[in-house]
Amino acid sequence: MARDAWLDHLAQVPLFAHCDTKQLQQVAAATIEVTVEPGKVLLREGEGGHECFIIVTGTATISREGQAIATVGAGEVLGELAPLTGGPRIATVVADTRMDLLVIGEREFSGLLEEVPGFAVRVLRNLAQRMVEREEADAG
Repeated sequence: MARDAWLDHLAQVPLFAHCDTKQLQQVAAATIEVTVEPGKVLLREGEGGHECFIIVTGTATISREGQAIATVGAGEVLGELAPLTGGPRIATVVADTRMDLLVIGEREFSGLLEEVPGFAVRVLRNLAQRMVEREEADAG
């Protein structure tokens, strides 16, 4: 993906929507682009993880304890809890379609938390929103 297109895509991701061009350039510099085929396991519940993923194109299914709980697509961020905690993944994510992803490693993720204003707050809000949604789904 061309660097300008990369910046445009990042600007559409809710986690980075507040960023200015310089901050988006910092985020882009911290990412690598990968393509995966359908069936690829991106995250496996219970295993360690040191990176998070931003979906550029494609869809994936999230499951916990073998039960599908959500389908995610473009603009979604996956796996950001593991780089924060160093703990195991809390869900399994499998590509449903061919996917283009941006990957942020643990060290780069930590750097963004420190260097990009508002990024840490957005990550926390994103995680909190998912917890609320999961509790609502469990209750319903």
